[in-house]
Amino acid sequence: MIVQIIMSVYSVLFPLLVGYIIKLLKDQKKERDANARGTMLLLRVQLIEYHDRYTAKGTIPSYAYQNFKDMYAAYHDLGGNGMIEKMKQEVDDLDLERKGGD
Repeated sequence: MIVQIIMSVYSVLFPLLVGYIIKLLKDQKKERDANARGTMLLLRVQLIEYHDRYTAKGTIPSYAYQNFKDMYAAYHDLGGNGMIEKMKQEVDDLDLERKGGD
């Protein structure tokens, strides 16, 4: 009798528990995707700003170039590419400043 009650409770609670866990996982994935998308968009804005600033000057300080490369790698890892590819190539072609400010 006890085993039958336990099995009845189990057969009702287990699907509810699994459904709740699946909902939590979907919500977490949605939040992670939104965070990744937001991060990618912020990186894109910063990459464009660096591109525009330093291509107008024709040179880029080495620290700024390293920042650009690091941001681009993170941007690319998040799935971004497109127009930033061409901008990356243009920044890669700039002369490096070893000393001095921007």
